[in-house]
Amino acid sequence: MSDLNARFASSARQARRAGFRKLPPSAAAFVMPLILSILMTCVVSAVATLRNIGLTEGVAGHWLQAWGLSWLIAFPTLLLVLPLVRRIVGLLVQSPAQ
Repeated sequence: MSDLNARFASSARQARRAGFRKLPPSAAAFVMPLILSILMTCVVSAVATLRNIGLTEGVAGHWLQAWGLSWLIAFPTLLLVLPLVRRIVGLLVQSPAQ
């Protein structure tokens, strides 16, 4: 088992011990863009905010406003664009041998 797979298996065992119930596989189409949009907008808005106003007093408030607005735009955009991106990737990347 690869190191990455071992880490995921370990976190899955910890989640079961903590009583965390996993979502059904059909939720992946919604959860993946949700988490991706949260993480990406967090990083991009932080970089843009720090670049524009620097590390000054009140930067956290400006960043949170920028993050919220960018997430409101990014999440629905990801939901709409992800099927197209998957098709484009399918055209560019060879499918694994089965």
